[in-house]
Amino acid sequence: MPSRLADLIRKARRLAAERDRLLDGLAEEWARALRGQGLTASDLEELWEGLTEDAVRHGGHPPDGKYTVQAWRAETQDVVARLRKKVEAALDDG
Repeated sequence: MPSRLADLIRKARRLAAERDRLLDGLAEEWARALRGQGLTASDLEELWEGLTEDAVRHGGHPPDGKYTVQAWRAETQDVVARLRKKVEAALDDG
């Protein structure tokens, strides 16, 4: 059993690292696309709200039935919030 637990921990760490790498890459792409567009804080707020709703709408019904719509929404909001933080920090840096 300890070996199984160690395997699961390694897998969780690997998946978290992959998620973070993908999020960093996506944030770089968004920052590059948004830089110099002259967007206001209100524009960005609307962008993030729209992205969140779009992601929830298109992915809100996982086919395997493992997650509820509420769980999917919460996870989506968390990911978009992390993305937003990274993108806005990059935009603030110039």
